[in-house]
Amino acid sequence: MKSFYPKNGRVILHVDMNSFYASVEMAYNPALKGKPLAIAGNPEERRGIIVTCSYEARKFGVKTTMPLWEARKKCPDMIVMRPNFDRYRAASRGIFDILRTYSELVEPVSIDEGYVDITDSYELGSPLQIAASIQRSIKEQLDLPCSIGIAPNKFLAKMASDMKKPMGITVLRKRDIPNILWPLPVQEMHGIGAKTAEKLKGIDILTIKDLASGNETQLKKVLGINGIRLRERANGIDSREVDPESVYDFKSIGNSTTLPRDISNQQELLAVLKELSQKVSERMRKKNALTVNISVMIRYKDRKTITRSRKLKNPIIKHEDIFEAASSLFIEHWNGNGVRLLGVTAQDLVEEEDALLQLDLFSYEKEAKKEPLYQALENLKSKFGKNAVTKGVKVDALKKDPHTDTSFNKDFLYERKKE
Repeated sequence: MKSFYPKNGRVILHVDMNSFYASVEMAYNPALKGKPLAIAGNPEERRGIIVTCSYEARKFGVKTTMPLWEARKKCPDMIVMRPNFDRYRAASRGIFDILRTYSELVEPVSIDEGYVDITDSYELGSPLQIAASIQRSIKEQLDLPCSIGIAPNKFLAKMASDMKKPMGITVLRKRDIPNILWPLPVQEMHGIGAKTAEKLKGIDILTIKDLASGNETQLKKVLGINGIRLRERANGIDSREVDPESVYDFKSIGNSTTLPRDISNQQELLAVLKELSQKVSERMRKKNALTVNISVMIRYKDRKTITRSRKLKNPIIKHEDIFEAASSLFIEHWNGNGVRLLGVTAQDLVEEEDALLQLDLFSYEKEAKKEPLYQALENLKSKFGKNAVTKGVKVDALKKDPHTDTSFNKDFLYERKKE
């Protein structure tokens, strides 16, 4: 089987589950199969949007992130269910357990997709045979469909997995790039969204081929260093390894909420910011992380959105400190118009034990008074281990589902670190 594998390169799979949440519900309740099904948050409220939907619903024009009211107009008979995150977590664990039987090099990207490096798995068969076996195993054991891309690097594998859905297997080699990738509109390239595509359009880059041959100086001016990286991707260049440890990385923690109505009262908006700051703080405590950068997102009733951030002198974790920074940013940049959505994000996170407090003239005296306590804690940790004493978390915070109004994928990935 070695003849099916390159002598020097890699063989990487991108496994992408099809309509994951909806598929899990259908596997759990086969009576839902073949019916237009949508998973949506807060179906009774204005903020309800489609999280994912079955292919039967998509035939009516229903799409992910579409407002629920609009989706119901397109498909009146659509079945709508709230997300069941425990069910999705269990299914995802099963998926990645299956993937690890084919290779130790498995990198979860989110709850429903991941990369597998099968370069050294040639004893199990050819790349196509392994991909078919994975697809068959996930379907037979979990009753879940997936699409798989096979390529020499992560970028091409990701592009390939999107080409045949559902239940597709696609091979994408570097020699296929001119005929298969380059004719596509640039927005269909992984890593390019609507805003980036609009910027590229401003410099006459409309297709992936245009990007592949784009002027580096122009690209860097418009997109910064990311412009050069995207040009490399368009040429099939991607040196990233499949890294099982990257699942443990996290750089930001944020919470946002769509308001039940457009609000222009400052006190009401500050109350929302305070609640969001509390949620961010709770999630940071669970991850033993501090932040040195707070950002606030404001979306107005006309859907215009602004995001503003501020670097902090010292790392923080307390909700009072987060709220102080967030409210200051909000007051500085809010134009007084009605607000539709608010968000607070802690960025540039650092592990709590690695955080170094930058003491200044005003904080030194306060922190110095705590020194005896710090010394006592260090003595306990030295004697009984670093987890002997940890900062407390409210009982209510532990009981509450941490995945409500939050980034479920990021929290799921972090949970795998503890398993």
